[in-house]
Amino acid sequence: MQELLQGDRAIVFQVSQDGSSCIVEEAVALDLPSLKAMHWDDETWSQDILEHYWQGQPRIVPDVMDDIWTDCLVEYSRAGQIQSKIVAPIIQELHDSEEHRWVSPEGSSKLWGVLVVHACRTRRVWHQNEAELLQKIANQLAIAIQQSSLFEQLQEELSERQQAEEQLTLRNEELIRATRLKDEFLANMSHELRTPLNAILGMTEGLQEEVFGKIDDAQLKALQTVERSASHLLDLINDILDLAKIEAGQVELECAPTAIAPLCQSSLTFVKQQAFKKQIQLSVNVPLNLPDIVLDERRIRQVLINLLNNAVKFTHPGGSIILEVSLNRSPGEESTTPYLRFAVKDTGIGISQENIKKLFKPFVQIDSALNRQYQGTGLGLALTTRIVELHEGRVSLTSEVGVGSCFAIDLPYQASAIFPVSTNTKPDASSQGEEDRDRRSAPLLLLAEDNEANISTISGYLNAKGYRIELAKNGEEAISQAIALAPDLILMDIQMPGMDGLEAMQRIREIPELVATPIIALTALAMESDRERCLAAGANEYLSKPVKLKQLTVTIQQLLDS
Repeated sequence: MQELLQGDRAIVFQVSQDGSSCIVEEAVALDLPSLKAMHWDDETWSQDILEHYWQGQPRIVPDVMDDIWTDCLVEYSRAGQIQSKIVAPIIQELHDSEEHRWVSPEGSSKLWGVLVVHACRTRRVWHQNEAELLQKIANQLAIAIQQSSLFEQLQEELSERQQAEEQLTLRNEELIRATRLKDEFLANMSHELRTPLNAILGMTEGLQEEVFGKIDDAQLKALQTVERSASHLLDLINDILDLAKIEAGQVELECAPTAIAPLCQSSLTFVKQQAFKKQIQLSVNVPLNLPDIVLDERRIRQVLINLLNNAVKFTHPGGSIILEVSLNRSPGEESTTPYLRFAVKDTGIGISQENIKKLFKPFVQIDSALNRQYQGTGLGLALTTRIVELHEGRVSLTSEVGVGSCFAIDLPYQASAIFPVSTNTKPDASSQGEEDRDRRSAPLLLLAEDNEANISTISGYLNAKGYRIELAKNGEEAISQAIALAPDLILMDIQMPGMDGLEAMQRIREIPELVATPIIALTALAMESDRERCLAAGANEYLSKPVKLKQLTVTIQQLLDS
């Protein structure tokens, strides 16, 4: 513009939101001072000038020292040696969400600044067409500045979005890593806890069956106490693992037609002994002719046992507990969806309203005093809630302190016309095993196990049952022993030093003479994926520690007989 209008200086002047002003760009003749370098930032804009500039019209000033609008700019004009000037306002459209101090009266535009051309060496009378040209350039400049500002804003938003996405990705990676570490911890914890429990439960089972010699009544009572304590510890471990698997989405329901009356009776069986000791009356109320219902029988039995256990735990001696079943419509709704309700009512200590909300949270018990008086991890009700939610049902509770509680689970049900018919006419496998062993020499079993307590427990029990046992303490020994001995069956622990059981089974299955040899995987790893990995590696069966030794002998004989 300096060259085009043959001026001595051209300036782009910006008015900021707070009223301050500055020269953002300047072109000046070599023999004239630079106003930008002097940092003039105190120019005062009168209301008359603003109203004129808001109209978007250029302004010609033939003599800056004789201009009533620039009385305050005398020093500025002298420092810049300005004699005449022409000024064009830089007007931008105002966005709806934008606020600005220098806004036009109608509120549709804002004054960003001005484009100015100075005449310094002599006064100059600017022509109107020159002023109009300057205004056209100022209009284009306004658009360019606004587009640049929008572009910078867009770039900033994109940068912020990219940073947010990167942070989200990082958080997701940390979450995945934390989940993986949690799963690894649970698997390792399962192994470390189940391994000694396997020896404890196995040894007590063998001693109670007198496979190691006669025992008296006092010893039997002591062994039963050990077994109950170990079984209780195993239940707590299972609760932790089940809750972790459900929350990780690793549990799939195995729904099938289920008879409700036997389900309720079998659930009550688990708490009868505890109730008897406290002289608590147990009763069940199930409607007659109730059809079979499609649900996951094992999981719902687990739910009922949890609720019944809690009821027994928190009911005073001499109290009562009832398990009621009823068919209802959708609870609290006008839906026609049929619901099956299981309600466990007790005459226990009750729960206050402020404590009901935190009752279903994992690892939480409502009173620290209860931790000393009652056993438990606080996982039972959290696990119950997760299982019921997997069935698309809900858990509810009504309670009064000192009177009792009623826990209810409502399950949407599908009645089944299929009634389970017992087709199990096969004689007991253990009795078959006894007969078979009478007809032939004792089968040779190869036990691959590195834990001395488990070796002693399993081998002692199986020897007492008439099997011959050979040992291997790692995967390499298991392979060499299997080749040398050609055993009738292999019991393979999974976690062993050196080569683990999975790799050992894969190697054994590559040997033609051992392809058909039955293999039972024995492992303290208890996740669903562990079972699949064992079967994929070549195992015929998978048993999770602690192993019931009776179940082990039945499984062994079934494989030997097949």
